[in-house]
Amino acid sequence: MNCINYIEEIHKLHAGKKFYINTFGCQMNVRDSLSIQELLKSMGYIPAENMENADIVVFNTCCVRENAENKVYGNLGRLKYLKQTKKDLKVVVAGCMVQRDSVIEKIKKTHRHVDVIFGTFNLHKFPELLYTNITSGETVIDIWKEADEFQNMPTASETPYKASVNIMFGCNNFCSYCVVPYVRGRERSRAPGDVLNEIENFARAGVREILLLGQNVNSYAYGFPDLLRAVDKIEGIKRIRFISSHPKDISDDLIYAIRDSRNVCAQLHLPFQSGSNAVLKKMNRNYTKEKYLSIIKKAKNEIPDLALSTDIIVGFPTETEADFEDTLDVARQAGFGAAFTFIYSPREGTPAAKWPEVPPKIVQNRFDRLIKVVNDGFFNFNKSFVGRTVEVLIDELNGDLFTGRTEQNSPVHFKAGQGAAPAGLGDFVSVKITGNKSFYLTGELV
Repeated sequence: MNCINYIEEIHKLHAGKKFYINTFGCQMNVRDSLSIQELLKSMGYIPAENMENADIVVFNTCCVRENAENKVYGNLGRLKYLKQTKKDLKVVVAGCMVQRDSVIEKIKKTHRHVDVIFGTFNLHKFPELLYTNITSGETVIDIWKEADEFQNMPTASETPYKASVNIMFGCNNFCSYCVVPYVRGRERSRAPGDVLNEIENFARAGVREILLLGQNVNSYAYGFPDLLRAVDKIEGIKRIRFISSHPKDISDDLIYAIRDSRNVCAQLHLPFQSGSNAVLKKMNRNYTKEKYLSIIKKAKNEIPDLALSTDIIVGFPTETEADFEDTLDVARQAGFGAAFTFIYSPREGTPAAKWPEVPPKIVQNRFDRLIKVVNDGFFNFNKSFVGRTVEVLIDELNGDLFTGRTEQNSPVHFKAGQGAAPAGLGDFVSVKITGNKSFYLTGELV
């Protein structure tokens, strides 16, 4: 049978049953979960409010941080007891975690109630694997170590007006702390025509904001600045964002593409991870502190009101106090509008996992100091918008209180001003910014 046949057979057996998807990790996993969701809907399942009310629970997992793995195991433990009373409950584990042999062995040993396990390369086989489990009653495990070609997957938008689109998969960088190349494979870029067709379909459906996804969009095989310019021409799309950029591959042409485009947002996510050249070398990041600072200086000079966001790791093996001071220095100079800060988490199979770790008390102290510096940066970046009127895309509505985001992706809470036109979710509105709360802005609809 082909995929459609499996979908049809499961639909006959399980139409009307409920599904629940629990997603861990990055935006790439969120995107994969949307495809899993659409597959489940095609098989006749309907959304459940929570795990307890579901007939099938899917964990789409992440292994970049240890904490994410622990949450998966904790949730699997909860379902073990639920399945004792709900015999027909199906438990599915997918995603990055299960690309590792040690995880598969642990699930087989301590979580025997799991029904289906599949990884990052064969998501398209989910209907077949589920059907096999339903008809045989046996646990089905299907893990591919690589994939040479793309599979057509159903697409869906996160909301009626926002959608994410993968432009590439995998990573070639092999940073010494990161498992992504091992669990997502080497870089594979989608053809520009396929990407543009998907975005055009979203635009026809009413989507207004697109997020282009890749582990390193700057190494997109067909030229990322050219792709941005092509997306910028699609009618109906008013905001274009992308994630993530690697500093070693960023080009002047990308900066100019952001600057000159109508709809590409004045926002750049550029992880620097550490400000120490010695640590950056151990991380295999292939740029220096000075190179990073020169990139953001040029970007800020070329792009008005540019919002910079980043990723930072604290406590990388062998990190000294002097190394950490360099990280603080970059954070102070950059003035980030947002930052994702992490305490180093050793990952099995990576070179850094074998190196001596920094004592936890020292790491926590450094982490707390970093948080203060980046928070000061958030405040200083946002204060420049107080008193200005900006365009906001409305994401939430709670009574007369709206929540939305600016072009720079800063959250804004605001109320309707007297005489303002009615507005709702997905609308672009003008908001006068009246307050700066560091992590968000306040304002009034005008």
